[in-house]
Amino acid sequence: MRLQRVERGAGVKNRLIRLLIRITSGKRVPDVIRTLLYRSEVFGKPYGRWLQSVMRGPGPWEIWERELFAAFTSRLNQCPF
Repeated sequence: MRLQRVERGAGVKNRLIRLLIRITSGKRVPDVIRTLLYRSEVFGKPYGRWLQSVMRGPGPWEIWERELFAAFTSRLNQCPF
């Protein structure tokens, strides 16, 4: 079930970003991007900071290995990466 507010977006800035993504990619904006953009102060920004620390912060794996793990997992989940 899609929430109409998340689907349509909130605010002009959000709509413009989604329009730009749609025009440049030629595809519908993925749901995860819509979720990140909708009320980004609640979810998008904290999630983005966490994701950056996981993917680029110190750890036992190289960055390319982390990216490969993410791409492989997305493929298994039939999620376009």
